[in-house]
Amino acid sequence: MKARVLERIMEIVEGGEPLQLVDYPDPTPQHGEILLETSVSDVCYTDLDEIEGRTAPPHMPVIPGHEVIGRVVGMGSGAARFKPGDRVGVGGIHSSTGAADENLSPAFRATGRDVDGGYAEFMTVPEIYAYPIPDGFDDAEAAPLLCAGEVGYRALKLSGIGDRHRLGLTGFGGSAHIVLQDVRQLYPNTEIAVFAHDPASPDFARSLGAHWIGVIEDPAPEPLDAIIDTTPAWLPVVSALSNLKPGGRLVVNAIRKEDRDKVSLQGLNYHDHLWMEKEIKSVANVTHHDLAEFLPLAAAAGIRPEIETYPLESANRALAEFKHRPVRGAKVLQIRSR
Repeated sequence: MKARVLERIMEIVEGGEPLQLVDYPDPTPQHGEILLETSVSDVCYTDLDEIEGRTAPPHMPVIPGHEVIGRVVGMGSGAARFKPGDRVGVGGIHSSTGAADENLSPAFRATGRDVDGGYAEFMTVPEIYAYPIPDGFDDAEAAPLLCAGEVGYRALKLSGIGDRHRLGLTGFGGSAHIVLQDVRQLYPNTEIAVFAHDPASPDFARSLGAHWIGVIEDPAPEPLDAIIDTTPAWLPVVSALSNLKPGGRLVVNAIRKEDRDKVSLQGLNYHDHLWMEKEIKSVANVTHHDLAEFLPLAAAAGIRPEIETYPLESANRALAEFKHRPVRGAKVLQIRSR
C-alpha cells in the first residue's frame, strides 16, 4: 500500500519533506481488530507535535494520522461488531482500558504515534475503538470531528459552562470553529468571545455566531466564565487568565505547547491572572465514550466543519501550510477518491 511515513524527527518547514511516500506492507487485522480501506485523514496539531518531537513516537518508522474515515474490508478473529463495507471513523485513541478515565491510563495507545495511523491506504484498529459515522456527513466533513471536534467537545464539557454563561475561545482553527457550533446548539443563550490573530477569523467567527471578536491581547467586553485555548502558544494562556471572572476556568485544549513564546509566562501576575480562585485545566487525549457520545450529537446539531482537501501526495505541503499559514477550518488528506 501507499503510505506517508515518519522516519525521523524533523522540523516542518515550507518545501520540506518530513514524511516519505513509500510502498508499505499491508496491515493484517489481529484478534478483535478490523481492517479499513482508508478514505480520508485529517491534519492536526498533534501530527506536528509528533513529527517535530514534542510528543515523539516511541518507534519509527510510523504512519501518522488519527482522524480517519474508512470502509471495513476485513476482520480479525472475534471481530463481529461491523460488516464489510461499513463506514467507520478512528480517532486519537487506538486502544486503552475501556474505563471512564482510560485517557489517563498508562495503557493508552495513540493512533498515528504508538501504532500506524491513517496517512495510508489501509489501517487496522480494535473494533471497539471504531465508530459508525452518521449519515449526512461526507468523509472529508466527518474526519475533523474525530479529534478537532471531539477534543473540543471534551474541553467544552470540562469548562463547566451552561446556558447564559460567557465563553471565550482563543485561536479559531480546526477545533474552535467546531466548538462554537457545539455551543450554539447546546447553549443558545451563551455569549461567545473569540480571540485570534488571523485577519480572516472575524468574519468566519461572526458567520458561525460569535458575539465579539478581538485579538489575543484584547480585554473581553466583560469577564468570562470560561475560556478554551486551542493554540500551541503561551501568550493566549496569560491573556486568557486576565479575562476570566473570579472562579472562572481556563481549559487548555492542546497536547503540547511550543517553546517559541514561552517568555510570555514571565508576564504572569498573581493578582491579575491567578487570584480569586481561577482555575487552569488541561485536556488529556480522549476516551472512546467521548467519541460515541459526540458523533450523534454533531449530526443532530447539523455541525459542518470547514475543510480544505489535499491528495496524500501533498501531505507535506498540507502540514507546512497548517503550521506556517492562517488556518480556516480543517485540512484533510484525500487518501482514496470514491
